[in-house]
Formats: sequence, structure tokens, C-alpha cells
Amino acid sequence: MTTETNTTETAAGSCCGSCGSGTTVDVQGVGVTTVYKVSGMTCGHCEGAVSKEISELDGVTAVQAIAKTGEVTVTSAAPLDEEAVRAAVDEAGYELVGRA
Repeated sequence: MTTETNTTETAAGSCCGSCGSGTTVDVQGVGVTTVYKVSGMTCGHCEGAVSKEISELDGVTAVQAIAKTGEVTVTSAAPLDEEAVRAAVDEAGYELVGRA
């Protein structure tokens, strides 16, 4: 049985009107789950920016960023190159601290 999930992004109002908590981007499927620590996220807009950049990496099937904890949970078909994740987080304007 194959399960396919459409891309979903959640957001609610805060400082810039487009923020939320626990922004999730689901691309599809299951695989390897890795939790990263990211510094600098303060709101849902931050979560969305980080989630968007990481979700564009090859093999990523789901991303959940939580500003409050600084954790970003990434599910991918295979383990990701940490430097690729670092570059995506940097592109979003934040800093990858490492794995949680």
C-alpha cells in the first residue's frame, strides 16, 4: 500500500501576521528521521522558512520545525548529508547547531 501526503504548511498570526507554532511541511512517505538543533528561530515565520529550505533537499519527505525548542525533525528516504542541511538552514537565515 502506498500512502501519499500533499505538502502542508501551517501558520497562525504573531509578530508579522504569518507566524505559527510547529510549522510542518510533509512531502510524502516515511524513512530516516533525524532531529537537528537550529538557533535563531523565534516564530512560525522562522519555522516556515527553515522547513521550506530543508524540504527542497533531495530525499526529504517531511520537515517539522519548532521555534520554541529550536528543533527541526527531518524525515528522509536515506540519511542526509549534514553539510547539505547546514547549507539549507543557512539559506533560510539561521544556524544549524548540530544534531539534537
